[in-house]
Amino acid sequence: MKKILMVTTVPVTLCSFLFPFIQHFRSQGWLVDGMACGISDNVKCIEAFDQVWDVELSRNPLDPRNFLRAPDTIRQIVEKEQYDIVHVHTPVAALITRYALNGLRKKNKVKVIYTAHGFHFHIGGNPVTNQIFRTMEKLAAAWTDYIIVINKEDHEAARRYNFLPAERIRYMPGIGVNTSSYDRQQVAKADIDRVRQEMGLLPNNPLLLAIAEFTPNKRHKDMIQALAKLQRPDIHLAFAGEGPPEFLAEIKQLINELGVNNQVHFLGFRSDIPTLICASKAVLLTSKREGLPRSIMEALCLETPVIGTAIRGISDLLAAECGLLVNLGDTQALSDAMAQILDHPAAAQAMGERGKKRMADYDLKNILDLHTKLYAEVLNP
Repeated sequence: MKKILMVTTVPVTLCSFLFPFIQHFRSQGWLVDGMACGISDNVKCIEAFDQVWDVELSRNPLDPRNFLRAPDTIRQIVEKEQYDIVHVHTPVAALITRYALNGLRKKNKVKVIYTAHGFHFHIGGNPVTNQIFRTMEKLAAAWTDYIIVINKEDHEAARRYNFLPAERIRYMPGIGVNTSSYDRQQVAKADIDRVRQEMGLLPNNPLLLAIAEFTPNKRHKDMIQALAKLQRPDIHLAFAGEGPPEFLAEIKQLINELGVNNQVHFLGFRSDIPTLICASKAVLLTSKREGLPRSIMEALCLETPVIGTAIRGISDLLAAECGLLVNLGDTQALSDAMAQILDHPAAAQAMGERGKKRMADYDLKNILDLHTKLYAEVLNP
């Protein structure tokens, strides 16, 4: 029986992105185990995997725990369980796991695959940090059998810097979105009315939506400044996502300073994302760095126009006039794009329809097929 271990730094990554892969390969007769820091306390992971393994990892790459105990723990578990494949995700877990298993790889006792959900070096990034992260990726690539990249920029970079021979660098369009689960026709009008009423919106109040964790990388402040530049008090902006209280306080202070308090809504964590998207005229994502953002894929599946920054990943998804791209930090261009979507509904609708067609390549079934073929190749070279 084939065995695979999926490793991430924290369990939430497994829950948010990898459960379809776990279910698929278990249904194919694989034994699928999971490893992350604190995973044994996560009920969803315990139910999803055959076994779970705790490892002392921190999302902070400078945390000494990452190098003190974790490598020995990982090595011992993998050797004992005799996994055929270890598939690593997220930067810290990927680095430490590949370092820990390089000896076993050389003895041909395990194959190691790394999915890069967006390299930490990127076009437009700080030259010094870009060099550091590029060097780390180059070093860790030597401990890897195959690298999967999920956007065109990372694919080109991995080949340009010779992380691995070209045939061992695989581009896959994301980690998959179940397009059948994101169907505008399946979202009830009553549910749309409910979320609009929750925010106190009137029928003539257009809603713009951002689905993003509150971190400086997502640049929520740009969206607020662009909204203020519109000077149209009928337009509302909703934020779905959570973040540190101190950062939220900064965002709310800016809202007060710009006088758009009555137009901005903080929704926190939500489990009704399709309804929120369908209730909105556009979805916004103004990040500095992305891999391949799921919120945009969900919006496109639901035929909702997207406005995003012209960066890696977002540009991939919004190509072929499937959305509007603005330069990072250009709040006037962002404001103009908001107005363009709101003032030209027929063009916006056509944009949404093109986006839905584009999502066929990103469908979960396609991505699962690509993984199945890669795993077969890895085990039968």
